[in-house]
Amino acid sequence: MSVQVGIDRLCRDQASLVRGRRVGLIAHPASVGGDLSHAIELLRHVAGATVVRVFAPEHGSGGGHQDMAGVDETYDPLLDAPVVSLYGNDEVSLSLPAAALDGVDVVVADLMDVGARYYTFYATIVRAMPACAAAGVPLIVCDRPNPLGSAVEGGAVREGFFSFVSELNVGQRHGMTVGELCRLAHAQQQHDLQLDVVPCRNWQRTQGWDETGLAWIPPSPNMPTLDTAIVYPGGCLIEATNLSEGRGTTRPFELIGAPWLSARRLAVALEDLRLPGVRFRPVRFLPAFQKHKGTDCQGVFLHVTDRKTFRPLVTGVAVIIAARDQSPADFAWRREAYEFRTEPLAIDLLAGNDAWREMIEAGASALELEQSWQKEQAGFVEARRPFFLYPE
Repeated sequence: MSVQVGIDRLCRDQASLVRGRRVGLIAHPASVGGDLSHAIELLRHVAGATVVRVFAPEHGSGGGHQDMAGVDETYDPLLDAPVVSLYGNDEVSLSLPAAALDGVDVVVADLMDVGARYYTFYATIVRAMPACAAAGVPLIVCDRPNPLGSAVEGGAVREGFFSFVSELNVGQRHGMTVGELCRLAHAQQQHDLQLDVVPCRNWQRTQGWDETGLAWIPPSPNMPTLDTAIVYPGGCLIEATNLSEGRGTTRPFELIGAPWLSARRLAVALEDLRLPGVRFRPVRFLPAFQKHKGTDCQGVFLHVTDRKTFRPLVTGVAVIIAARDQSPADFAWRREAYEFRTEPLAIDLLAGNDAWREMIEAGASALELEQSWQKEQAGFVEARRPFFLYPE
């Protein structure tokens, strides 16, 4: 039985929540119903509902802007609607401005997530909550399946390390849906906000995306396939280094390398770890943009052989350690601004602490790092349960 996403349920079963109201819609290209109609079209078919404004997250309403590219958008000709960008050129731009809610009766949020703490779309909704509360505007979150199911991997966010890529204190691979994350944030923020989450129908939290009957719509330019999402919780860590994470190729986050590496040596070192559910194939690739643009790189392609046993986070850590061990003089952590923050370092923002980086620099193995977050991971597995919308 196909899964029915929240936007379809809102417009068909709970239309009274938006009927006769002026709607502000937080959406991107993957905000579609089961018939592939965009959320704005579905809402326009609800009698009496009027979409007066679209709020666009990172990558813009059309989803074409690259990561961390500021977007100054005022109108989307495809959606035929005015747009307010929630990802501009500074950290202030990440929050919904109070003036943007003038003439809005209710905000509807429908954003596809990929199950990783650093994927910024859920953070966009969380940062809109205070503005909605202050304006007395209800927020409706239309839920979607987590493409990675319910598995958890990773540790906590420690004080001083919260950011747009660590908005909530959840695991790097959190195993929650956007609606569940918003319920958690609502409980923590304690704002006087009317929050309604419209759950999916027929989804079980152990299901992967390819078991839902839903089409995969890339939610961002470098998330072209489900395979990308599966490796992303570990692959995103590569952004915090001078290694290429495969941006500028057709297989971002599955391809990892650099001009100074030996692909064969890297593949052998990683294969020797016998990490579950993944194989490493030596490759050469030529990024068309971003890191090492136009430069021949050597590295590895991650082939996930068993999604159920694959641990993307520890795999990403293992790739970083192996690349650093092969050429420590060439390897470097990213020191440029990351999501508008120059401190802490990008790797510390993604890790939620500086301990991971210090352990790697001290020569720790990937499995030792994995052991270091087990207690925090176990605590989060329990702490998230009160916010579940779907049984385990």
